[in-house]
Amino acid sequence: MQTLTIEDELTIFTAAEQKTGLLNFLGSGDDLEINLSQVSEMDTAGLQLLILAKRESARTGKALRFVMHSKVVLEILELANLTTAFGDQVVISHSEG
Repeated sequence: MQTLTIEDELTIFTAAEQKTGLLNFLGSGDDLEINLSQVSEMDTAGLQLLILAKRESARTGKALRFVMHSKVVLEILELANLTTAFGDQVVISHSEG
């Protein structure tokens, strides 16, 4: 299994660079994992990159999992109602109060 850890931001300011890295990673094997634990900021451009990666892996028949979602990634996924679409091993805890 190949693992890519995305660090720092997944935003409009880093989207072009991150897209190149993601597409290169998708070509690196058939059993892939993207670790999102180090994502410090994410916007809709970042979300579009994750959707692109998921779509491209499905189109090419590769297994792709998103793991270790950071809090900001979970917040964007919840906001967009996409938690289940990217819910590979996601544990969401709702605090009361």
